[in-house]
Amino acid sequence: MGSLVLQMGLCIWVGVFCFSFISVNFHAVGEKITVQGTVLVDGKSAIGRIDSHFICATLDWWPPEKCDYGTCSWDHASLLNLDISNNIFLNAIKAFSPLKIRLGGTLQDKVIYQTEDHQQPCKSFVYNASEMFSFTQGCLPLSRWDELNAFFNKSGAAIIFGLNALNGRSIKSDGSAVGAWDSKNAESLIRYTVKKGFTIHGWELGNELSGSGVGARVAANQYASDTITLHNMVQDIYKGVEAKPLIIAPGGFFDANWFKEYLTKTTNSLDVATHHIYNLGPGVDKHLIEKILDPSYLDDEAATFSKLQSAIKSSANPATAWVGEAGGAYNSGRDGVTNAFVFSFWFLDQLGMSSTYDTKTYCRQTLIGGNYGLLNTTTFVPNPDYYSALLWHQLMGRNVLSTSFSATKKIRAYSHCAKQSQGLTVLLINLDGNTTVQATVTSNSTWIRRHRHRSHGHRKKVIRLPRESKISATTREEYHLTAMDGDLHSQTMLLNGNILALNSSGDIPPLDPIYVNSSEPITVAPFSIVFVHLPNVVLPACK
Repeated sequence: MGSLVLQMGLCIWVGVFCFSFISVNFHAVGEKITVQGTVLVDGKSAIGRIDSHFICATLDWWPPEKCDYGTCSWDHASLLNLDISNNIFLNAIKAFSPLKIRLGGTLQDKVIYQTEDHQQPCKSFVYNASEMFSFTQGCLPLSRWDELNAFFNKSGAAIIFGLNALNGRSIKSDGSAVGAWDSKNAESLIRYTVKKGFTIHGWELGNELSGSGVGARVAANQYASDTITLHNMVQDIYKGVEAKPLIIAPGGFFDANWFKEYLTKTTNSLDVATHHIYNLGPGVDKHLIEKILDPSYLDDEAATFSKLQSAIKSSANPATAWVGEAGGAYNSGRDGVTNAFVFSFWFLDQLGMSSTYDTKTYCRQTLIGGNYGLLNTTTFVPNPDYYSALLWHQLMGRNVLSTSFSATKKIRAYSHCAKQSQGLTVLLINLDGNTTVQATVTSNSTWIRRHRHRSHGHRKKVIRLPRESKISATTREEYHLTAMDGDLHSQTMLLNGNILALNSSGDIPPLDPIYVNSSEPITVAPFSIVFVHLPNVVLPACK
């Protein structure tokens, strides 16, 4: 989250006045506390750069019979049975224009693809407790692949398809998968996809087979060889096609030694290195909320981002890093937590933290399905995290800035150059239920003030302010997110005090800000999240 810089250049209090030292005051009001502190933004240069479409969500293969801890939370959210005619579903995806969608998950390595000659029977998954992951092999019919692609084209989604990487291998009793990947079935699907003119953003090989694996594992050396096979196959099939899909792998949990070997051996064949995050433990854990609200616990995940970033750099592999799947709590999450307001604390903190380590894309498990979907599994109505993701998508630009907060560790602070203007967007997450924060924003570099000049055809005039000078009052935009009735378990989110809800046509509501005079501090209520857009200031990193 950036180191605290005490010797600041221009220091601008977006509150009342400018000072060259950090001021922190605590005022007790009964049992409540008000904290005044400073958000320090290093505006000299970006520390990371995300994709322009950073937000990604997943669709999975789980049938309705998938149950965890006695709860069956998947209903008809599988790629094989999802109602893609639902208007709310369509609108939810179109709002991102485009939303990256990763098709895959645990069962992807047990999926075969129907071929045009129809030689293989195309059967659905069947529950069988003796099978790996408790389901038999399943099949994707070409007719369903046609339907899905027609829908994705209509919604404008960018699709990443997870291929079966266990095909052709034998799995030993210790879980090790031996032998080379049999790519024939995947090749058939890819050739059919190109023949039909379907656009695929990326082909991803395998799911959670890296390191010690989940259910099965593949050695790094063999996985690298298989990735090269996929790369060569895609180059051949897409010959003459200008925009070739990305080669993505391994879609598993980060293991330093495994990733180091894999990255070293895929230097010319890998575009994206993906890893998965379920750092909160199992969905049945009764302490999920305690973990989410503990800044020290949240900080632990920074080590994974840092180590992956270092592994990529040291390998000389040009691949970029993505979070390919992240549901926070594994085994389908937890109802009332991972689909409720409280989970936006974890989710937005993950988006902010991963960005600071140059992660390019972040795929949330799931778009719909389980207890961690951005959309309700049966009604398709957005859960709170959907709106958190959409606000991030609309406000947080590509350049990531080092950011810190001076007063309390319970405030998580992130900032990016703004997405729709040359301004700055700050994200503040208050993990404390008893503390109101009054925050000011400062920078260790010279700001540029932009305003309308009434002459010369109303063109924008840029004025560079000298050190230690004040910025006159301007208007900023604020987006305050809170839970309905202050209940962290609520699945209803308020934006600036107003309920976020679909209209009768199933349209996503507009996410409108309130306008605040910059002479006032930013007030962050207990257990709330605030996006602040400062449209009229530009840092060197944002030019």
